[in-house]
Amino acid sequence: MTQYSKPREQAESAFTKVQSQLMARNRVIEEIDTMAQAREDKTSRLKNARLAREADDRTRATAALKSKRAIKP
Repeated sequence: MTQYSKPREQAESAFTKVQSQLMARNRVIEEIDTMAQAREDKTSRLKNARLAREADDRTRATAALKSKRAIKP
């Protein structure tokens, strides 16, 4: 190991500390972004399923009304 002056060792130590904090921060941000994307995907999937179910319900209700009207005359 090469011997450096005391100020350089302190500077390198400070730099390493800041660098590791930055890397930890980036990992946390990436994890938050991943969770947010997963939540958005799930919300979109559930919304599409709900809309499809509502459309199916409307179709069934319309068919039921048409069959009731067809029976009356």
